[in-house]
Amino acid sequence: MGNFISFLGDNMVDFWTYTGLANATGGHIAMICVGLFFIYLAVSKEFEPMLLIPIGFGILIGNIPFNTEAGLQIGIYEEGSVLNILYQGVTSGWYPPLIFLGIGAMTDFSALISNPKLMLIGAAAQFGIFGAYMIALAMGFDPMQAGAIGIIGGADGPTAIFLSSKLAPNLMGAIAVSAYSYMALVPVIQPPIMRLLTTKNERLIRMKPPRAVSHTEKVIFPIIGLLLTCFLVPSGLPLLGMLFFGNLLKESGVTRRLANTASGPLIDTITILLGLTVGASTQASEFITWDSLKIFFLGALSFIIATASGVLFVKFFNLFLKRGNKINPLIGNAGVSAVPDSARISQIIGLEYDPTNYLLMHAMGPNVAGVIGSAVAAGILLGFLM
Repeated sequence: MGNFISFLGDNMVDFWTYTGLANATGGHIAMICVGLFFIYLAVSKEFEPMLLIPIGFGILIGNIPFNTEAGLQIGIYEEGSVLNILYQGVTSGWYPPLIFLGIGAMTDFSALISNPKLMLIGAAAQFGIFGAYMIALAMGFDPMQAGAIGIIGGADGPTAIFLSSKLAPNLMGAIAVSAYSYMALVPVIQPPIMRLLTTKNERLIRMKPPRAVSHTEKVIFPIIGLLLTCFLVPSGLPLLGMLFFGNLLKESGVTRRLANTASGPLIDTITILLGLTVGASTQASEFITWDSLKIFFLGALSFIIATASGVLFVKFFNLFLKRGNKINPLIGNAGVSAVPDSARISQIIGLEYDPTNYLLMHAMGPNVAGVIGSAVAAGILLGFLM
């Protein structure tokens, strides 16, 4: 009887060593709180729920404590585990191009085609990327890490994941979570900057209605866009190629089923896998470092710089435009590629000052230009840092 009780006691002790309770650290608890906060923002505030719920729940999954020496093969960093296999879509960089395929298939470039000068706003907003890159260098990050961190300023999660998987895989979790966090916080971060940098008269500027765009122009645009951008920056081909291919599927009018698949089931599936595995990669032992805190600071700074750059560029550009052709600087924030949230913010702030001044269609021009711009910027960084 004594031997049985001793055997049972040993089994209970062994079982205890496998439980999350026995292996939990303060870092695990802190990250679980972060995951719960992301889910709260998605459910209660409706901040990017399609992203924050998968990422938030992924953070919970990634921070369930377990005995790493037991050889259970359940963690995202354990080779051969299911989570590790799913995570290879992130580390190998093939989730982001598929996301871009879906984005292209659901994006209407008409606002940009009808007013090509709006492309300049999308380009100006990318200054946040290169500004953050220089600041990251000054803070001690090496050039490849600085390039991966800087891309957060583009407010484009898939691009940030793609670039960091190539330049700084060890920082990818922090970079990805930072990029998606600031994308979700667009309604909080951008409005104060827009109000600070514009005058009341500038906010009331009315823009000419965009001209009608023909079907032929819509079909030609992705072809010309691919050739122009990828001949200039071939290293951006995985993202830009899929973006313009998806758009051609949409605009050709003869591949509706393919476009619907790319913009619906495919992008939804990849978004689930991407968000969940990125969240799970925030395992406390790998994620909670001083570098992660620096990345979150630099991410916020790059996002602020990108927003301010877009608004200030419009103010500068207006100096050279005639009165009837001036651009409302409230659409300058839309140069970051958080589609379509930053364009909606332009609309919301504009309506606060003039309830009849609808800026959404105008803001979509620099918004979709920002998607192209961030992919081009990623290609540039990849080209000269690799």
